[in-house]
Amino acid sequence: MAVAKTNTELIKRFSRQLGFDYCGIARSRSLDEDARRLESWLDKGMHGTMQYMENYFDLRIDPSRLVPGAKSVITLLLNYFPSQQQTTEAPKISKYAFGMDYHEVIREKLKNMLHLIHENIGEVHGRGFVDSAPVLERSWARESGIGWIGKNANLLTKERGSFFFIATLITDLELEYDDPFAKDYCGSCRRCIDACPTDAILEERVVDGSKCISYFTIELKDALIPGEMKDQFKDWIFGCDICQDICPWNRFSRPTTEAAFTPIPEILNFSTKEWESLSEESFKKIFQHSALKRSKFKGIQRNLKFLKS
Repeated sequence: MAVAKTNTELIKRFSRQLGFDYCGIARSRSLDEDARRLESWLDKGMHGTMQYMENYFDLRIDPSRLVPGAKSVITLLLNYFPSQQQTTEAPKISKYAFGMDYHEVIREKLKNMLHLIHENIGEVHGRGFVDSAPVLERSWARESGIGWIGKNANLLTKERGSFFFIATLITDLELEYDDPFAKDYCGSCRRCIDACPTDAILEERVVDGSKCISYFTIELKDALIPGEMKDQFKDWIFGCDICQDICPWNRFSRPTTEAAFTPIPEILNFSTKEWESLSEESFKKIFQHSALKRSKFKGIQRNLKFLKS
């Protein structure tokens, strides 16, 4: 199909123009096997207090519920690996939050992507998502040939590891489709499983979200973190990168070229004392465009106190 081929080439060109590092395309279909795994995960309570994970189950597995007449699922990856690291004595922040909030950055890119499609291809119905709707992003990345889902449940690429944000664009446009990524290159490696201090990474590529440091430091909204987690956080106060830092595939990670992800100086340089003495007003000013807003000032202060208690 000449038209589908031409449109596919255009979309992949647009993705490069907008700074995305990978673009893969899969035929829209119901992800029945992934649905069964998600249902089992939810039934076991591995989502903890993240009740929103239970919502819109049918939308998660069938793109046509999100975009009527959906024919193609486009997966886009954007590298966030930073060129600078935190000082070793500082409370640890997950690398994805070093710069500007990725939701704001990628949402604008998806908006521009749709504009380019409309301008160059014609009237097309589509919606872009980045953690904003019930979409199985990693599954679609695998289906579009970009990489495989590792033992730590992160999407892994052979060329550059796993430090990527995943965006999804669902459209009713007929395109040429990439072959699914069928191989698993984790092999017998268990580094991520063995390194996780809370034993959140289980066998069969399952992560118990209710045990993950990221869950406790970001998602959990309780005033107190359970006492049994004491001394297991390894100085993390927002998210956790242990399973990614230990992954051999991330030796291929390269610094992002996205200017918006330039690290906020305070994240790199704040000492524990400076974090503890930070006022709520200053927090809101410094991190107004940061993903740290998700935990809010009270959440960060709670996490700091938990590390010291």
